[in-house]
Amino acid sequence: MSMDKFHTLTQLLDNAGCQYKIYDLGRRVSEIEVTQFKAVEENRQPYPWPLQQHAHLSISFWQQDNPPWIWFLRLPLDERGLLKQAAVGDFIKYVIEAMGATLNSTPTEEEQEKLAANPYTFKPNDDKMAIFHALLRQQLSLPASHYYEHAQHYLTGDIGWEQWQGVGLQGFADVCARMKQANNSTLLRKAISKLPMTPLYALLGCLEHCELPNSLTQCLAERLEYETTQPEPDLFLISALIRALAGSESKILGQQLEQLLAIPALCHPEVLVAIAGRCWNGLADTKVASLFLLRLAETEDQTLFNQLFADLVMLPILRGIMLQVLHSQANPALVEAIAKLQQHARGQA
Repeated sequence: MSMDKFHTLTQLLDNAGCQYKIYDLGRRVSEIEVTQFKAVEENRQPYPWPLQQHAHLSISFWQQDNPPWIWFLRLPLDERGLLKQAAVGDFIKYVIEAMGATLNSTPTEEEQEKLAANPYTFKPNDDKMAIFHALLRQQLSLPASHYYEHAQHYLTGDIGWEQWQGVGLQGFADVCARMKQANNSTLLRKAISKLPMTPLYALLGCLEHCELPNSLTQCLAERLEYETTQPEPDLFLISALIRALAGSESKILGQQLEQLLAIPALCHPEVLVAIAGRCWNGLADTKVASLFLLRLAETEDQTLFNQLFADLVMLPILRGIMLQVLHSQANPALVEAIAKLQQHARGQA
C-alpha cells in the first residue's frame, strides 16, 4: 500500500486497525473528540486550541492488548488556523518509514531515533506530562501511578501538611484526574486552604487542566477573593489561582475574570498571560474581553499586547469577539494600543 494513500493521521491509524485518543497539550491538556479532529485534518474546521500558530497535540494509539504508543506533535497552522497539509504528509512519511503502514512492527533503535528526531515532535513540560498521563490512564481504565495512594494520604492532612517532600507531582495529578472517584474531590477542597506554598502551586498546576465540580470552583474562588483583598497581594499566587479556575463553567469563570480585571493593581502581565493562556473561555463575553484588552493596553507593553492579541484572535471561539473589540470605539488607552497593533501588522505584511 503506497504512502500516498494516506493524507491524514487518522486514515493511517484507522487503516492499521488502531484505537486512539487525541489530546491538545498546547493550552490546557484536554481531549479532542476524534470526529472533531478528523474535521480539522480535512480542513473543514480550524484547530480548536492553537498556540503560537501551532497545534500541540498527543496521539496515543494501540492495537489489541498492546500498550499504547504516544506521539507528541507540534504541527504548523496557517493564518486561518487550518492544519498545514504538507507538514502532516511529511510526518506520515516518517512514521511509515519507521513503523510500516500497519504500525505493528516495532521500530529498531535507529528508526525510533529518526522518528523522535523529526521536526514535528516536541516534549511537553513536566506538569503537562504528569496530568496528561494521569488523565489518559484514567480514561483507559488503567491503574494510577504508584504515587497516587501516598498523595491521597497526604491530602487527608493525617501525616502533617509539612511532610510534602515525598509527594510526587504525578500523585497530585492522579488525584486530580480521578476527582470523581473515592473521596478525592472532598480531599482537594479541604486541602486548598491548608497546603504550604510549594505543594499548593503543584496542585493548582494540575487543576488548571481539569473540569471542576462547582463545589471545588467555589472553594478556589474563595481563596482567590481572600488573596486579592490582602494588603500586599501575591500576584504569582493570584495568577496560579485564576489558571486553576480555567475548568470551571465558563459563566462562573467570566464572573471571576471580571472581578479580577476590575482591580487595575492586580492586572500584572503575569496575571494577564495566565488568563490568555488558560482562561480564554471566560473571555467569550464582549464585556470581559474588552476589559481584558484594556488592562493589557494599560501595561504599556506593546509587544505583549500584540503577542496575546494575535494568539487570542486565532482561537475559533474568540475570533469574532476579538475583532468586534478591535473595531469598537473603546477607551483611549485601548484605541492607542490597537492602532499600534495595526501599524505593526502592516509593517509585517
